[in-house]
Amino acid sequence: MNQQHRSTGRQTTLPQHRRRFERSLLSCALVSALFFAAPAAFAQSTGATVRGQVAADARVTATNVETGFSRSVEAGDSGSYSLVGLPPGTYRVSVEAGGQTTARDVVLRVGETVTLDGDAVTQAPENELDTVVITGSVLTETKTSEVGGYVSKRQIESLPQNSRNFLAFADIVPGVVFNTGGDGSTSVRSGAQLSSGINVFIDGVGQKDYILKGGVTGQDSSRGNPFPQLGIAEYKVITSNYKAEYDQLSSAAITAVTQSGTNEFKGSFFWDSVSGGAIARTIREDKGLDKKPDSKDLQYGVSFGGPIIQDRMHFFITYEAKDRDDARQIDPGRNLEIENLPAQFREEARNTTNAPFREDLYFGKIDWTPADDHLIELTVKRREEDELTNIGGQNLSSSGTLKFGEETRIDLRHQYSAANWLNDAHITFEDTTFAPRTASNENGYLLFIPRAGEEANNNPGMDQIIRRGGGGDYQDKGQKGYSLQNDFSFYGWEGHTVKAGIKYKLIDISAFEQSPYSPQFRYDGLRSLTVPYFVQFSASGNGYPTSVESSSKQFGIYLQDDWAITDRLTLNMGLRWDYESTPSYEDHVTPAGLVSALQAWPNINNANVDYDYNDYISNGNNRSAFEGAWQPRLGFSYDLTGDERHVIFGGAGRSYNRNQFDYLSYEKYRLAFQRYELNFNTPGHTCVVGPTCFNWDPSYADPDNLAALVAGTSNGAEVFLINNDLKTPYSDQFSIGMRNAFELFGHDWNSSVTLMHVRSHDGILFTMGNRYPNGEFRNNPALDWGGQPWGESLPGWGRFFLGDNAVETRLNSLLLSLDKPYTRESHWGVSLAYTYSDAEENRSNSDQFSFDYPNLDGVAFTDALGVSKHRLVATGIADFWGMTASAKLTLTSPRSVEAINCYEVTAPGNCYFDPFRPDGTLAYKQLDLSLQKEWDTGTNIKFRVRGDLINAFNWRNYGAGEYSNWRGWDGGADPNFGRRTGDGIERPTRTFKLSVGFIW
Repeated sequence: MNQQHRSTGRQTTLPQHRRRFERSLLSCALVSALFFAAPAAFAQSTGATVRGQVAADARVTATNVETGFSRSVEAGDSGSYSLVGLPPGTYRVSVEAGGQTTARDVVLRVGETVTLDGDAVTQAPENELDTVVITGSVLTETKTSEVGGYVSKRQIESLPQNSRNFLAFADIVPGVVFNTGGDGSTSVRSGAQLSSGINVFIDGVGQKDYILKGGVTGQDSSRGNPFPQLGIAEYKVITSNYKAEYDQLSSAAITAVTQSGTNEFKGSFFWDSVSGGAIARTIREDKGLDKKPDSKDLQYGVSFGGPIIQDRMHFFITYEAKDRDDARQIDPGRNLEIENLPAQFREEARNTTNAPFREDLYFGKIDWTPADDHLIELTVKRREEDELTNIGGQNLSSSGTLKFGEETRIDLRHQYSAANWLNDAHITFEDTTFAPRTASNENGYLLFIPRAGEEANNNPGMDQIIRRGGGGDYQDKGQKGYSLQNDFSFYGWEGHTVKAGIKYKLIDISAFEQSPYSPQFRYDGLRSLTVPYFVQFSASGNGYPTSVESSSKQFGIYLQDDWAITDRLTLNMGLRWDYESTPSYEDHVTPAGLVSALQAWPNINNANVDYDYNDYISNGNNRSAFEGAWQPRLGFSYDLTGDERHVIFGGAGRSYNRNQFDYLSYEKYRLAFQRYELNFNTPGHTCVVGPTCFNWDPSYADPDNLAALVAGTSNGAEVFLINNDLKTPYSDQFSIGMRNAFELFGHDWNSSVTLMHVRSHDGILFTMGNRYPNGEFRNNPALDWGGQPWGESLPGWGRFFLGDNAVETRLNSLLLSLDKPYTRESHWGVSLAYTYSDAEENRSNSDQFSFDYPNLDGVAFTDALGVSKHRLVATGIADFWGMTASAKLTLTSPRSVEAINCYEVTAPGNCYFDPFRPDGTLAYKQLDLSLQKEWDTGTNIKFRVRGDLINAFNWRNYGAGEYSNWRGWDGGADPNFGRRTGDGIERPTRTFKLSVGFIW
């Protein structure tokens, strides 16, 4: 078994208590429907299709050479045939006609449709399946209107990487970026949209995260992996114009197929190790500005699979673990040294050096073919992870967050294949939790000092220096439920492959969040280290439910027809409709006291107010379920030469994502745990004693006594109101391109060029609802400038925010790809992916909050943050002298960086966001190398040693925060604008990873 083998071990252990959501079992409504159906593949296109022309009435059989799985079909009178729903792998395709049998071994990839005509099946079947060497030729799909590419098993096994996240290879397809944050968290994005726009389908089942913004479960602010890499066989990336079976996404679709057992018992073990000494120093560490902490990155795993019944039933199981201790360092504010901090902070500051992360991943699969026309699969996935986050910088370890995550997914699948149709059904179960906790239950202690020049002022501006004690959120969020999906394909209609599908899902979604969990006291370090001048805290007891729960129902249907009008022209015509009922949003009733406060406040009851607060007041009956409406998906391909070597393709379509439950829950759990801000009348921070100002009393250090100060009131509490007519986010996608297959230097090559345009709409945005007494958002509306109404609180409450559909993005992109697939005969393969992106957005980084404008009406589109104009990813794999070498090169132009423009303004102080790109041709460059040697021990066991050198040349890639982003103030340009002012670089620096393992 060819698998990646790496090495690891275990160090610091995090607390192992884990919380699960205990909810009653949902009843599962089984709904089935048969429509005329589908493209030449099945659920979310994980299976491959072979079609072509042979002699009339010939029998065509495809047999997987490793598992014995077999499908047969008899060609029609015209000689056309289709073999649908073939799990990816190497197949012997045989043709029986006129008393003779010919055969050819071919490799079929995930979700592709390839052509194999009778004249290409010319080899006599000399070998039996139990002696065949798996070296089938790769057939390439060219006649598809989808924009995307493939990541092969060989690339997953061989290309260098450091995370063992199988999604890390998605960026070898143009239009996709795999990001690693400064804290080690990973994410995938495509185009101008954020990660929440993607969806990943594993064995045809979506892994969508309905609550958080990572796109799929396990990928929101996590250093972990969503699935064990040993369990992934290969996958396909579709950046736009996917067919109608894809749902709950607005940017890229990633469809993966898992490993299966074979007719031979096979297994593998790997141990990956990266020690702190194998990681090069940063610039600041070289200069002695930062101390280089110890760190470790250990990963290890095992897989095993084989036959239960030869040719009929197989099993596969795998386990992977990740143990990391990432370096962290305390950097007090105002460039203070740790030794200059007050004594009570110094020891903890010195000892805050590592942020541990632990993850366990399990996957198991049983496949059973009771007869050639039936396939049954049962898969189980389990993910458990713990980590300590939000430490370093000004945050001591006691103020960090312990994050616990768990996930269980089960999929029971049945596939039935008849002469001219195929039915593919799934019954699934999922249970996912996300539960961050504060690392300490103590009160938060935030040390501030007055800004330079304001030390003698009363109520001066303050700069934070250090933070200790409990902080952050206490959350308990999850999704649990069942689904049924059924996809029916019919290919008995000459020239048509029709597919229809239905999905019904019952899912319990819940969200609990208290923020902050512990009171956050601020202290003025120049006046008193024991008496605070301010506190922020949250308190309940107002009668509102503390947890938001919703028994949501999702329903989707689609119809797709791939119509081969001629042997050169194919039309792909699809239509999809989705529906989602979210009772917690639809049935929400705005509290009567809040309604009365809105109705009585003159600030928002005059002609100058630019919104109607009645649009946000819900009575439990004036909201409707979310409908994805009708989503047309249209495409075409035209074979210029009739041999599939030069194909023009294009398409247009609409795809709906979904509203994140976390955002929909704001108006409920922000009422349950109202956030209060109180001032204390202390020297240098005087205030008039009243509802939000008190003389300090040491008893206020008790959270219960703080809560008593605001009991029965909402003074200072933040309020969230969501529009009663909220829509579902979506994108419109357009593309035109050309694929080419050609021979160069005696090898087969593939190329593609695509022009792509994508517009996304209706992302949710929260803006400030408070207004000045004259109803205006600015205090100088005539000049359209001046401060926002931060001090104008809703009487009896505080600030309030309005949730609407507003965020939009635009993308014009050029995608180029060139690849020579790796083959055993040639011993090498290369790929090249270039992306040009002109990406814009009307809200910086598509953030869900905007306090700079009353709304986004008329707000200019600016460069999308974090997106490079130019991006090149090149890979190579080569076998020589009994070794395998590989490389991956990533080059990007400067990414757009946020900037504040108070210089080129229409009125003094009317600042606005104005992103820029730092100077230079290349802003990010990284070359990763890998070399692997395998030894035959003389038994069935082979031993492996591998080294991965990440960022081999230790190129310095400066972070966005290292550039001055201040353009200037009121007519005076800042001479330092755009210059690099810091030495902070993005990781990784040069890193060496040693891997050992064996296969049998």
